[in-house]
Amino acid sequence: MGRRLAGVCVLLLASVAACGQRGEERGAGLGAVGAVHEGFTVGLLLPAEGPERALFTGALTARCPRCRVEYANAAGDRARQGRQVGRMLADGVRVLVLGAVDPGSAAPWVARAKLAGAKVVAYDRLADGPVDAYVSTDPARAGRSQALALLGAIRRPDKGPGKGPGPVLLLNGPPGDPYAAAVKRSLHAVLDGRVTVGWERDLARPGDAAREVAAALAALGGPAKVAGVCCPGESAEAVAAALARAGAAGVPLVGQGGRTGVLRRVSAGTPTATVTVRADVAAEAAAAAALAVEVAGGRTVYGTATVSNGTTASIPAVLVPPVVVTKDSAAAAPRGAGPEAAGAAVPEGAAGVVVRPR
Repeated sequence: MGRRLAGVCVLLLASVAACGQRGEERGAGLGAVGAVHEGFTVGLLLPAEGPERALFTGALTARCPRCRVEYANAAGDRARQGRQVGRMLADGVRVLVLGAVDPGSAAPWVARAKLAGAKVVAYDRLADGPVDAYVSTDPARAGRSQALALLGAIRRPDKGPGKGPGPVLLLNGPPGDPYAAAVKRSLHAVLDGRVTVGWERDLARPGDAAREVAAALAALGGPAKVAGVCCPGESAEAVAAALARAGAAGVPLVGQGGRTGVLRRVSAGTPTATVTVRADVAAEAAAAAALAVEVAGGRTVYGTATVSNGTTASIPAVLVPPVVVTKDSAAAAPRGAGPEAAGAAVPEGAAGVVVRPR
């Protein structure tokens, strides 16, 4: 009897210890949809092909060796991305990392995912709808970095006493886009009172950039009257081409974004791409992987800020510091690393993910 009772006690103690170990390993909340020790599938939906896939996969594997990535590239097609979201949910994927082609039209997909019990991390672009968390470049710091780069690069055609630089041309992101609005505010906080903004437009579509450049040059009196240009990354190639066609290849251009063509222009020292302020894609991917693991475990995530997408308030956001790429910093990048590796390194932990038990 005594032996049997002792045996039962040993079994109970072992069970309690095992439960405690599993609970500590998982740290799971009530809304958990996946556990690190078991592994789960994360759906990575990107608007276009780029280095993010490999970086995200590596970062996720480091945090969750048994996790898997199901990848989908929308190739810029909004409808195609909607079908990809539906297919992943039908396959049982319950953690989505969504880089939306069109953030404003993503709300129905995000709502569908939430109804299916899935978690959604908005990646690089703040999708509408009830997303659980958001990862992107810090727009305030991106705007400030662009403005300071423009001030440092603008030419001064007026050499007389008291003469300042000529007017600058500012092209901003889409009207109604919260990220573009934050970048614009930060730009003006630095530039206002220091330069004359001779022409400014919010671009509804990147394809509008070339037309706006032509109109601005005509209104301001030609390339010789323009001291510098600042534009979003997705329109930088079109802006650079329009400046070159107009004979304004010497006008400094500051872009935002890490498009390969723009980075190569900067690396080569092309006058129409003096500086670009881009996302630290590795830091963003690492932050997205960390958030995916935490929301899967049902834990509350606290980022470096909270944001609103117009449909959901107080979304925890990890805003990663941007990287400023110049010809010199591009030349200092590791050989063979590709143009996206150029720029200043971001200190470890800069992504700033902090989690607390629910």
